[in-house]
Amino acid sequence: MVGHIKAAHKASRECYGSPRIHKVLLTQGQSIGRNRVARLMRKHGIVGKHRRRFRRTTIVNPMDQWYRDVVGRRFSPDAPNKVWASDITYLTTSEGTLYLAVVIDLYGRRVVGWAARTYMTADLVIEALTAAIELRRPQAGLIHHSDRGTQYASKAYQELLRKHGMVSSMSEKGDCWDNAPVESFFSTLKKEIDDLSKMTRRIAWQRLFEYIEIWYNRQRIHSTLGYQSPAQYEANVIQASKA
Repeated sequence: MVGHIKAAHKASRECYGSPRIHKVLLTQGQSIGRNRVARLMRKHGIVGKHRRRFRRTTIVNPMDQWYRDVVGRRFSPDAPNKVWASDITYLTTSEGTLYLAVVIDLYGRRVVGWAARTYMTADLVIEALTAAIELRRPQAGLIHHSDRGTQYASKAYQELLRKHGMVSSMSEKGDCWDNAPVESFFSTLKKEIDDLSKMTRRIAWQRLFEYIEIWYNRQRIHSTLGYQSPAQYEANVIQASKA
């Protein structure tokens, strides 16, 4: 059984702890309890990666317009393309800082748009949102949730939201729990991704692409999704609707 545990751990890029390893083993037809998996992992020194602390990037400009929070920490919409959440974080490379902006569909926790650049201006978040729009083509009425950062409150960003009939929602000042799913994604990414501090920005961007598009969206299982990947979760919903 230890061999199966080690194989599942390696397949997870050595990211998974005992709860996810247990779920993987069950899907493989292995009969084993969660507590036993935890004991065997401790005994053989098999551990998941721990989350790293990270710095907030939000800069609030009181001169920019901001909007009330219409999400109210209700992070479980009943269908895709109803509520998207966005934020920015920073990553350290051998050449300096690389800023990452993401747009996440809260229904399946899938990253539907992202951009990584050396600057943290409105252009960065506009690029991420544009990618999400091109991928999903959402109908009018979608709620877009973010913090009150100057990038999201900018005229250009708000005009892009209005152009596509999106409702702008902003969290309360300085309260990270108002945008918890994106905060959780950033924490998970920084825990699991390769150490980018020794890489050039170009290589770091490639690692981000591989992590987000291949691993996180399509393979990594999420406890909030019943231990399915975002892609699996959405596919199952589509299949069920056709049944």
